[in-house]
Amino acid sequence: GLDSTLVAALAAEALGPENLLCVMMPSPFSSEGSVRDSEELVRNLGCESRLEPISAAFEVLTAQLGLKKPSKGGESLAAENIQSRIRGVILMAISNAEGRLLLSTGNKSELAVGYCTLYGDTNGGLAVLGDVLKTEAWELARQVNRQAGREVIPVRIIEKKPSAELAPDQFDQDSLPPYELMDP
Repeated sequence: GLDSTLVAALAAEALGPENLLCVMMPSPFSSEGSVRDSEELVRNLGCESRLEPISAAFEVLTAQLGLKKPSKGGESLAAENIQSRIRGVILMAISNAEGRLLLSTGNKSELAVGYCTLYGDTNGGLAVLGDVLKTEAWELARQVNRQAGREVIPVRIIEKKPSAELAPDQFDQDSLPPYELMDP
């Protein structure tokens, strides 16, 4: 999504792309476009990437815990959040095993209203966007492209409707007011 993309672009600029690892973790609800756009971002940044799908772990845990798989956003909060927590476990394992610093990707808008998953997307040693509103994140992403004079961050990511992609056809606006109204 936009926040992860912006954090990756800022980290590549601050630390150098050779010091950055982007981990793509598609779930059963990840859109084909999200994976394709992530791969394009990694090429644009020139950094290392890794694919760690979470579908198998999600299937095992939902079956073990008897969780209903979401068919729409908000229908099975435990099954939605377990995806974020699986990602958090994977990222922390990589961080510990390889001596890497995990950057949290949550923005101030989502953190302020609790639209994030504890022990999932809140994991990380540094919250790069912790004081950046979602509307500011969109503008920063555009600024990254303007400053580079090229499309570092794929425009499709910037213009895509925000979604946690934890359930089919789930969009942030289904649970939150539009960011343009909420942020002020």
